Amino acid sequence: MTRAPGVFQHEPVLIDDVIGSLKPRDGGRYIDGTLGAGGYTRAILDAANCRVWAIDRDPDAISNATDIVRQYAGRLKVMEGCFGEMAVLLPDHGQQVDGVTLDLGVSSMQLDDGSRGFSFRHDGPLDMRQGKCGRSAADVVNEADEAVLADIIYRYGEERQARRIARAISDVRANTLITRTSQLADIVRGAYRGRRDTATDPATKTFQAIRIEVNDELGELERGLRAAEIVLAPGGRLVLVSFHSLEDRIVKNFLRSRSGEKPAGSRHLPIHNTLISPPTFRLINRTVVKPSAAEIKHNPRSRSARLRVAERLAATDSGS
Repeated sequence: MTRAPGVFQHEPVLIDDVIGSLKPRDGGRYIDGTLGAGGYTRAILDAANCRVWAIDRDPDAISNATDIVRQYAGRLKVMEGCFGEMAVLLPDHGQQVDGVTLDLGVSSMQLDDGSRGFSFRHDGPLDMRQGKCGRSAADVVNEADEAVLADIIYRYGEERQARRIARAISDVRANTLITRTSQLADIVRGAYRGRRDTATDPATKTFQAIRIEVNDELGELERGLRAAEIVLAPGGRLVLVSFHSLEDRIVKNFLRSRSGEKPAGSRHLPIHNTLISPPTFRLINRTVVKPSAAEIKHNPRSRSARLRVAERLAATDSGS
């Protein structure tokens, strides 16, 4: 795919399912918590005569949104910040909305920009900061204790060879700083043992893990779910697209618990009668929605996407 420098081609994942689940209506108010290149925001605004508040922590996404703000003049407000802060970012903190959508993880334009350091497919500075502030990936790789680094790679990358990889990183950084994406990828590949999946680079899980650590992505997801619970009006829809099992597990467990489902018991750990808070959500799809074969062929990035949808029930005290 060719493109002019600085121009990003973006294919919104599961876009028809997202809009069909969100059900935008005239006069409605919606939050796109992950603006990115604006794919979901545009689709929501095109679907109905509604208003959208679009949030992104990446200042590049905000500055690149000039044209879309102009195109939908008066109906779109773009705000820089984390979606976990959506309840306080809204102009009226007590205002409720009719839908929230979150496209989790890293955006295509971040992956495609080698200077941001998100991907080993482009050599660049080892950065990975979505908000361009705070600790960088290079800081984590060069400064974290070896055991801590192994834990990060194991927990956030689900990488079985985490200790071996962390040891290899520690050996290299003892003599030279690791500052480039190509450096880190080569270290991981060199440390990897056993048969390799030819479709997946051995560095994939390590890069995912360090990116999640740098941006506190799982913590931000938990904050975002609770914030969406606060801002959604009764009948409002929460639509979430995740891209790996760690994200999807958090989303699934949150929605199940908030919809009143009890954990499964066993003879070893029976479920006792306990006080259960009234449910705040109703599950719309009990089974996860995945992209079709046709979409995956057209947009390979969509292959790991998972969509879950829930509807906000009547207002209750959800301060948990």
